[in-house]
Amino acid sequence: MDTAQLSRIATAKGFVAALDQSGGSTPGALARYGIPAQAYSGDAEMFDLIHAFRTRIMTSSVFSGEKILAAILFEQTMDRDIDDVPVPDYLWDAKEIVPFLKVDKGLAEAADGVRVMKPMPDLDALLERGLARHVFGTKMRSLVQAGNQAGIDAILDQQFEVGARILAAGLMPILEPEVDITAPDKPVAEAMVTAGILDRLATLPEGAQVMLKLTIPTEANLYADLISHPAVLRVVALSGGYSREEANRLLAANQGLIASFSRALTEGLRVDMSDAEFDAALASSIGSIYAASTT
Repeated sequence: MDTAQLSRIATAKGFVAALDQSGGSTPGALARYGIPAQAYSGDAEMFDLIHAFRTRIMTSSVFSGEKILAAILFEQTMDRDIDDVPVPDYLWDAKEIVPFLKVDKGLAEAADGVRVMKPMPDLDALLERGLARHVFGTKMRSLVQAGNQAGIDAILDQQFEVGARILAAGLMPILEPEVDITAPDKPVAEAMVTAGILDRLATLPEGAQVMLKLTIPTEANLYADLISHPAVLRVVALSGGYSREEANRLLAANQGLIASFSRALTEGLRVDMSDAEFDAALASSIGSIYAASTT
């Protein structure tokens, strides 16, 4: 594991940019950017368009390590280049932004109030490719829709089991047991997830660390024990469908919790903007999320 990248994630100020929309979420991301589904045909065109959007973000002068610690990439983004440089190397060498890779294959059908991750039969090969492309770590998402103990145990057991494989491969896992912001018992579910994570952190090998990506909690500072835990490198928060303004407001109430926003980061960016307009809008977004992440 790159020690300079490890130190940056552990101690530097900033937040994580989530640029990892996959096949299921890409049409919505493009639509918000101003490219409707009828403007392209098939997955290849769709992924070319989303890569162009991500490239516009990553090459912007305002997208830099000054306020952004890391970026989470979709597999196809990791495999592509910017100016003939592999995207992960471009991020680190040109921007001092640590590259992560989304490794999950989406969510299984709901059961026991949760949606666990679909099987990942090619995970080991993907981790090898990630290492070869110089990513620092990975991210994988599950979804909690209710405070159901059996379901939450299933999600956390899966997250930690796969996380252990990722650690063994030499990468830093971001475990993401998201609690749906519309869950009727969101505070209860968040407390259950937090307690379950604390129990499982004790099972990690001596000296091992993971990262956590969690829903901004209803109870401010609920994650304080996770943030200070020696087995946790950093705790980041997803925007979860909140507007950027609301996500920033909620995030700012939680000391030591930093953003890992996707939709909220790109809110307001449009394909028909001039480069100056685009950079100004992105700078405003980055500035507000950075401020909320450094309270």
